Amino acid sequence: MMSMRQRILAVYRGQTPDVVPYMLDLSHWFYHKNRMPWDLSVAYEKPEHELITYHKRIGAGFYMPNLASFYTAAYGPEVHSEVSKTYHGDTPEIVWRLTTPLGTIERRRIWEETSYSWAISRWGIQSEQDLRVLGYALGSRVYAPLWDRHAAWDEAVGDMGVVYLSAGYSAMGHLLNYWLGISGTAYAASDWPVTLREEVDRINENTLCLINLLATSPADIIIMGDNFSSDIQSPRFFQKWSARFYTEAVRRLHAAGKCVAVHIDGKLRGAIRMIQEAGADCADAVTPSPMGDLTPPECRQEAGPDFILSGGVPPSLWLPDVELAHFRRAVLNWLELKRYGPRLIANAGDQVPPHACEDRIEFMRDLVERYGKF
Repeated sequence: MMSMRQRILAVYRGQTPDVVPYMLDLSHWFYHKNRMPWDLSVAYEKPEHELITYHKRIGAGFYMPNLASFYTAAYGPEVHSEVSKTYHGDTPEIVWRLTTPLGTIERRRIWEETSYSWAISRWGIQSEQDLRVLGYALGSRVYAPLWDRHAAWDEAVGDMGVVYLSAGYSAMGHLLNYWLGISGTAYAASDWPVTLREEVDRINENTLCLINLLATSPADIIIMGDNFSSDIQSPRFFQKWSARFYTEAVRRLHAAGKCVAVHIDGKLRGAIRMIQEAGADCADAVTPSPMGDLTPPECRQEAGPDFILSGGVPPSLWLPDVELAHFRRAVLNWLELKRYGPRLIANAGDQVPPHACEDRIEFMRDLVERYGKF
């Protein structure tokens, strides 16, 4: 019998594993279940042994070291970066501030106990000049490896999975998710198209320096992505602002023998194909119907036969108010895709959410072992 690591790597290498690999991102669920604090302003230098041990005990493959840092990113000498916290009563708010010769920008996120997450409380870009500040700062970054940390995670996970190495966001990902937001980015594309083009290109050119570094890493799989959703970055928008960067990044990583997964955690129609056409190997976090806009067979039709689909069970189906029969049907519908070939991973559509039923983790494991055999 193959190990979970062997199964995952077999799928990426175009081989047929004995069983469809089963892996989950349990971090958000695990933190909430155990009331563990997690801080977006701090990177984990050592493996999360409690989380990894839980994966091993429950039989769910590991792949996503969410808050780990496997490289450093230092700003240029004329850029000052600082991170601080303020408190509103007992509620913390994290402040990220960048100061450059062109000005200062800051963004904020505040803790929300109900969702056990950090909500955006202030976008960092309010003007065209702020956009130039961001481009100046992110365009100055210099990267250095911390491969010993990846080796420590890899050793801790062992045969129970793989350790993806994240390349973080592209320029558009930084704008959409950190500094400007969806509506702000849409307005910027209309109102400041020349400046947006200049700064997006500046940031992406710098990020390709990171890609060059990751190409020398010990990781087998590099994960990229801007939390893609085709209603936010449509194929047309992607082609204009991001396709050139992703295509070049994937080309460089492939030349170094790396495999590339891209995180698509929103609308799928058009998004799967555009990422496949950029040359990536895998769509991560695929969320089909009932939450997503494609059924599992439609996902495969859009992906083609050789593009890996990793995902399958929407977050809503993990919750206790959903009948187990619906959860079971979703798992089996996803596993039926193995009839099209081995380029398939059984996973959650993005993360397993807080409040998820713990017994469904083992239930899905057993379904995959029984019905996922090749």
